[in-house]
Amino acid sequence: MNYKYYWEDFPAGSTREFVGQTLSQEDSVRFAREFDPQPFHIDAVAAADSIYGGIIASGWHTCALAMRMMCDAYLLEAASLGSPGMESIKWLKPVRPGDTLRLKMTVQEARPLESKPHIGLIRSRWWLFNQKDECVMEMEGHSMLRRRPAC
Repeated sequence: MNYKYYWEDFPAGSTREFVGQTLSQEDSVRFAREFDPQPFHIDAVAAADSIYGGIIASGWHTCALAMRMMCDAYLLEAASLGSPGMESIKWLKPVRPGDTLRLKMTVQEARPLESKPHIGLIRSRWWLFNQKDECVMEMEGHSMLRRRPAC
């Protein structure tokens, strides 16, 4: 299969930004009811009395939104082989219904795997921003991609 993006398309130091979406309260509450049903995610009255002063998105929903943005921007057209894991995830500010999110990715390191030279590993850092340009989440982790086949 031919892919649009291979490991070679993600050199160390490269940066990409991805436009996101506006989070609705319905989507936020729906996700939280299923996966993170803490009161400040699902109950407007309890959330108003919390330290957040209103409903906030689950951090895990925020991660899922970032993943969707990556898929839409490049991963679905990439020779992706998944990820061996994340090194860190930090939720820096609450994500609220009505926030419009965007994602910035910088490749920190890119190297071929010694044991499997047809596969490249990239270590990236992602920042998720709201419409006020406030950083709401920071993640760092690895991705594996096939290397571009020789012509």
